[in-house]
Amino acid sequence: MKFDLLRVIFAMLVAFLVTFASTPIVSILAKKIGAIDAPKDDRRMHKKPIPLIGGLAIFYGFIVAILCFCDIDTGLRGILIGSFIIVGLGVLDDVMDIKAIYKLLVQIIAAGIVVLHGVSITNFTNPNMFSDVQYISLGFWGVPITIFWIVAVTNALNLIDGLDGLAVGISSISALSLFVISLITNQINLAIFTAAIVGAGFGFFPFNMYPAKIFMGDTGSTFLGFVLSCVSVLGLFKGYAVISFAIPFLILALPIFDTFFAIIRRVLKGQSPMTADRGHLHHRLIDMGFNQKQTVVILCIASGLLSLSAVVLMLSGAYRAIILIAAVILLTCISIKFMQENDIGNEDNNE
Repeated sequence: MKFDLLRVIFAMLVAFLVTFASTPIVSILAKKIGAIDAPKDDRRMHKKPIPLIGGLAIFYGFIVAILCFCDIDTGLRGILIGSFIIVGLGVLDDVMDIKAIYKLLVQIIAAGIVVLHGVSITNFTNPNMFSDVQYISLGFWGVPITIFWIVAVTNALNLIDGLDGLAVGISSISALSLFVISLITNQINLAIFTAAIVGAGFGFFPFNMYPAKIFMGDTGSTFLGFVLSCVSVLGLFKGYAVISFAIPFLILALPIFDTFFAIIRRVLKGQSPMTADRGHLHHRLIDMGFNQKQTVVILCIASGLLSLSAVVLMLSGAYRAIILIAAVILLTCISIKFMQENDIGNEDNNE
């Protein structure tokens, strides 16, 4: 057991150090190949060109830690193969700006590879609480549902990547909660895998926090969304309790919620769901008067509390988790109202 815990700790530490050390090198590479994000519309919060493809450093730290400390079984092999495809697509998109439909097709292929390696949602909790049947077998439908879940979460993390430190902060918090659940359920190999994600995320964060020196780009946001969605299938949707299906939704609730309402908002306006706009959660908080740092802190705290609710749900049951979620919503509403009434957030809003 001590040896397993050491592997977990070293995986997180190695991922952190490798990512931290390689990020400045990736920044130089981004400038050489022209992977630069210029502030060309009002959706972008930065005022000067910033290097992209910082996600390469995250992926590098992650993959080094995995190869050193993780036992690569069939499922993890599929996730790693899919990750290489997603990262390659992300780099090309950050450099060349690929059309959304082509990106979607490649993401479906990457998700399909994961499913072919045995990572699939096979059962779903029976919503009928009065039934003696605990799980409903999805059969063939498990394949398209799993692919949809992976692609949806991959893009949800990408869409929420709109402020310095926001996407990497939420991803790291989500990975941390998955890491804790992996330890609680004694899934050591999965704990090492999630520890590598956490370490890589925190290794990149100092360079991405406001004011950012480098952005992770689609390279990083889609990679993090992809691995988090796959890990949630591997470790949670497989089902060790009746409420297993609800846990990944809570952990990833913020990007899922933001993406869902973005799609609804655009469809109601007669636009394509893939049309970019300035209506995401972080944009709305900025428009309410909060500056970038405060917006990131608010959303990361919300993500952290929702992830904590997922852990409580697993350990203590649904009723206590509902109490915690209600308390989180009430506290968030009161805090935002208080900050607005006291004009907190107006200073440095245009930084």
